[in-house]
Amino acid sequence: MTELPPQPPSGTPPQWTPPAPAGPTQPPAGPFAPPPAQTSVMPAVPGTPGAPGAPIKKRAAGRTGLVAAVLAGALVAGGAAGVGGAAVYGALNGDGSGGGANTPATSQVVDAKAPEGSIEKVSAKVLPSVVKIEVTSQQGSGSGSGVVISSDGTILTNNHVVELAANGGTVTVDFNDGTSASAEVLGTDPLTDTAVIKASGVSGLTPITIGKSSNLTVGQSVVAIGSPFGLDSTVTTGIVSALGRPVNVGVDQSGAATVYPAVQTDAAINPGNSGGALVDLNGNLVGINASIRSTAGGDGQDAGSIGIGFAIPIDEIGPIVEQLEKGEEATHAQFGISVSDAPEAQDGQTSVTGAQVQEVGEGSTAKKAGLEKGDIITKVDDHIITGSDSLVATVRSYRPDDEVEVSWSRNGEEHTAKVTLDSDAS
Repeated sequence: MTELPPQPPSGTPPQWTPPAPAGPTQPPAGPFAPPPAQTSVMPAVPGTPGAPGAPIKKRAAGRTGLVAAVLAGALVAGGAAGVGGAAVYGALNGDGSGGGANTPATSQVVDAKAPEGSIEKVSAKVLPSVVKIEVTSQQGSGSGSGVVISSDGTILTNNHVVELAANGGTVTVDFNDGTSASAEVLGTDPLTDTAVIKASGVSGLTPITIGKSSNLTVGQSVVAIGSPFGLDSTVTTGIVSALGRPVNVGVDQSGAATVYPAVQTDAAINPGNSGGALVDLNGNLVGINASIRSTAGGDGQDAGSIGIGFAIPIDEIGPIVEQLEKGEEATHAQFGISVSDAPEAQDGQTSVTGAQVQEVGEGSTAKKAGLEKGDIITKVDDHIITGSDSLVATVRSYRPDDEVEVSWSRNGEEHTAKVTLDSDAS
């Protein structure tokens, strides 16, 4: 692969470090919150006015004013993040437009005789349903990807792809056939990094076929389609490397944390892929590509795929998409508690892995179940809880009013109770 020259992009996607173990004295940053200061976000690139900044809501510092540089081996959002993504490619062409990147790829012609289940067949089916999304505002510009979910222009993408448009920005959708249309944002959900937009004056589009992420297995082949670095209609392949991987992509300016139980894949996902499709070999949508692990330095300009990418499971966000389409506020399941990672064992003590309760809300389902401050939640149904992010991601995979079995440890004794999850609806 030819390496592009190191020129500054118009913006860069956010970057963060994996959660660090919590000490016993670290206070919770909010319900189900990991310890403070475990998230680092790249600063705005010079020349850009600024970078954009639960089941149980997590509260922590906003996206602005955090550490200016982050450690190598950080995680990077795979899309625009408001001012990044494929804008990198545009900056290299000198005019911020992406040059030829806006021209539909001609390599998408597929042999009609390609066998079922082949990458060629999957590409032919899915490419018409994947779009490039360009966002421009006074704060910067960038681009990402999206997935067509209705013939009249409803499109699913990531919140961080379109968040710049929240303050008067413009959104343009570039379709696979070379046409484009303006779009409006119908709704966003920062907690799951989900957004729904609607393209204007279009019809006869090809909606993607919705699959079931719950049917995925580790080792299964998958295909990622999107617009990495503005190169629309790009197809990459890989396997499902892991399922239910807790991914914490940080917080927005309101302090809401984005944590989800991701589908991990080694299919190449790069800045600009965010909001694009992860599909199985039947061409069914199983996830929305959202983030990557990267070895890039603090400025994130060299961020790229190292074979560890993450997609939001389609099963988790299906109900949320329906709410956003209707202009409703997204709702999430919650316990009504604040937690941190369980502390490490002291001398002579046996450690318990899980999420330690720091505060229990009055009237919450956790209070009714008998949970107390200091309890360590170790399991939800069959899901092993390894820390605060693990608990958030697990609970977020359920819906309000779902019944779950919760297990916790208190002073070395195990407890179990059936609970009905609360809703965070205001």
